[in-house]
Amino acid sequence: MLIGEVARRSGVSTRMLRHYDALGLVRPTGRTTGGYREYSDADIERLLHVESLRSLGLSLRDVGRALDDPSFAPDALMEKLIQDTRDRMAADARLLNRLQQIRVTGADDWPAVLDVVGLLRAVHSEHPAHRQRAALRAGEAGLSAEALTDALLAESDENVAGALRWALAQTPGALDQLAARLTDGDATVRRRVTTALTAIDDARATAVLEASLTDPDPGVRRTVALTLGRRGVDTAVDVLVELVAAGDRDVEAAEILATQDDNGGIVARLVDRLGTDPDPSVRLRLVQALAEITGDAASRTLTELADDADETVARTARAIGPFRSR
Repeated sequence: MLIGEVARRSGVSTRMLRHYDALGLVRPTGRTTGGYREYSDADIERLLHVESLRSLGLSLRDVGRALDDPSFAPDALMEKLIQDTRDRMAADARLLNRLQQIRVTGADDWPAVLDVVGLLRAVHSEHPAHRQRAALRAGEAGLSAEALTDALLAESDENVAGALRWALAQTPGALDQLAARLTDGDATVRRRVTTALTAIDDARATAVLEASLTDPDPGVRRTVALTLGRRGVDTAVDVLVELVAAGDRDVEAAEILATQDDNGGIVARLVDRLGTDPDPSVRLRLVQALAEITGDAASRTLTELADDADETVARTARAIGPFRSR
């Protein structure tokens, strides 16, 4: 079969067939009576093998080695091709995401598009100052909540993160974007999301935060409970009591508990947690939290604790009692 017919049947151009011949990759081994090179059946089969390997992303050099070098093992090469493909897919996904983010801004001329592109690049700059300036200009350029959320979840500098949280709180759709990330398997991501949600003070954000009171990460639970406690949400009380017991922002948690409307209920929960806990430091923190609470229920409890078996707890209760009666 002559080169023109091979090209028609295989779909490989005559130019590429000649290139393969020059490289020694696929050389026609036959000759016509007129002296023209002719492809044999074996040559055609090799050509098909070359095209099959090229379709996997192999370079022509690697194709030649795969066909001619008996020691050329496919495993390592396949692993490299898989990783290269994943990298290309990730790059394409990033490009698609960026294009969608530009479209969302509604930029309708090239200067506006270039301004948005510049800001999208800036929020991922290696320089924190550039990222912060871009965050502060996000509203002006109309960057989407998705773009700002992506930038926030990748941000390690607290100053820049603060600017991004501020920008998100003013951006339509921020709550939905943040809520969608609350189930992320990475606790660090969930901490950043909940911190951003605390900057959105409305009923929907409060409801979204309540769902994270049972998050397995203590950092998430702490942020959520302190925020909801300040908003007077009763469902946060049990977590706040645990913060006091654990010594995790216990003073702040105790002060928040003291501001709740249901003083008697708060006292009951603190007393229930106190129970027979054998750890003196836990008992002491709970007693000190009771001292922050006004009302008869707290006073009666402190009077009872003045006879506690733990002398440190008893002394603290006795010291607080007279002060409260003044």
